[in-house]
Amino acid sequence: MNEQGAFTFVLHSHMPYARRAGRWPHGEEWVYEAIAETYIPLLNVMRRLDMDGVPCQLTINLTPILLEQLNDAEMKLNFISFLDERIRLADEDIERFRRLDNREFTKLAMDYRASYQEVRSCYTEIYHEDIVGAFRDLQDRGRVEILTSAATHGFLPLLSDASIQLQLRTAIDAYIKFFGRNPAGIWLPECAYRPGLEVFLEQHNLTHFFAESTTLDSASLIHDDKRDGPAILTSMYYHILFPLKRWLNLVSLSPNKPYYVHQSDVIVLARDAAASMQVWSADTGYPGDFAYREFHKRDGSSGLRYWSVTGDTVELGDKEMYNPTYAQAKIEEHARHFTQLVEEEISNFVESEQSYGIVAANFDTELFGHWWFEGVSWLEAVLRQLVASDLVELTTVADYLKAHPTHQTVKLTPGSWGAGGDYSVWDNESTSWIWDIIRIREERMTQVVRAYREPTELEVEFLNQASRELLLLEASDWPFLITMKQAGEYASHRFRDHVDRFDRLLDGLTDPASNIAMLEEVQKKDNVFPHIDYRWFST
Repeated sequence: MNEQGAFTFVLHSHMPYARRAGRWPHGEEWVYEAIAETYIPLLNVMRRLDMDGVPCQLTINLTPILLEQLNDAEMKLNFISFLDERIRLADEDIERFRRLDNREFTKLAMDYRASYQEVRSCYTEIYHEDIVGAFRDLQDRGRVEILTSAATHGFLPLLSDASIQLQLRTAIDAYIKFFGRNPAGIWLPECAYRPGLEVFLEQHNLTHFFAESTTLDSASLIHDDKRDGPAILTSMYYHILFPLKRWLNLVSLSPNKPYYVHQSDVIVLARDAAASMQVWSADTGYPGDFAYREFHKRDGSSGLRYWSVTGDTVELGDKEMYNPTYAQAKIEEHARHFTQLVEEEISNFVESEQSYGIVAANFDTELFGHWWFEGVSWLEAVLRQLVASDLVELTTVADYLKAHPTHQTVKLTPGSWGAGGDYSVWDNESTSWIWDIIRIREERMTQVVRAYREPTELEVEFLNQASRELLLLEASDWPFLITMKQAGEYASHRFRDHVDRFDRLLDGLTDPASNIAMLEEVQKKDNVFPHIDYRWFST
């Protein structure tokens, strides 16, 4: 085979911190649904590919706060209870549909029961209740590259320098704990970038990150003495000729090439918009196909889903019954279409650049299996087809960068993968109060860290727990849910809870001995990041 370019799925796995923070419709079920419908099915795909001798690779991020929840003993027990409940609901549906002599719905309910039973069996007997360990094994065997992220998925561009350090230091400590090595790449939460973040990444030996394609669209290719040398002609190209060509629409930065970020050794790689929109697009994306399962309609008794999308203007009450056979045919069709698109992207890049490029298709992992029921099966079909392609090399980002180093440098502008490519999804009229509160707590934490240079052991416990609460209140999930009007009241309540605990812990420092009961209560509630050190909150 003579591959012309590389491809990798870049899957971003993240769930809000939900431990002991409510159950359905908001809370721990979010995590359990993701495990049952996405993470275990994805692990099963990688296992099947291994057993079939299919040498595929992908890139995946598991956020530190997700890792903590996947590894939590209490949540592991609750997940098994969640599966048992789903099996019971499917059994009740089977009996109900049999009484109604509805054979088609009975068959779908039996499929649900078998699916949840398989997930339970895989979780307990194959993965031994250790999802994190299963991913670690894949990385150790070279099948995946696991990225880190900010500890609690904090929106880094809007945080203070000290908070960024706390987010990153905690993340790296968690990564070493779970995977036994240092991370190389990082998924910036929400792909949110501001100039200067690369300095923090470099300090922590993080070598690459990802940006939205619109962030690269507004970037500038610049002369870098370190890589280009001080030659006058080279400098003139970057300062005069390249900007002129770009203004005339004769040249652009490519999402299929990695670039160094100005004044650093950190590399940025953009999401390939063409490949990503085949899944993300509300109008033309695969998940909206009429044959696929409808996410928004649930059975009134069990909450299970038995209907197809049917049509983009069809009301929920008029949806038709889901047909797995029709859906499977669409999976194969859409996998072939995506494979052809990737091959065309690579061929076009080779023709225009005369070099070996990469297509990185970045998605939320939970889109596959949870939001898009057939998504994990589609991933498997795409991976199998791309392995057989004569044009495409499946790889991870880290492996690609080792084999194909870049020499060009860009200067990036602020951006994210939110609507409009800016920060407005997280910072707007409905969420500005959150950022006011965060800044006040950051300043208070700054003062406390300066004041407690030689704390007692008990004071350290208060300070470390306050650091956990600061991280948790900084999660980007809370403003996102408020903006999107998805569990907005719940998100506001969760944010204020962590703020209240943070305040009570620092207030308790005035008399630690009298506030031990309060400290222990909060420690039991929010027990993440056991190695945290409040001194990590520093510039």
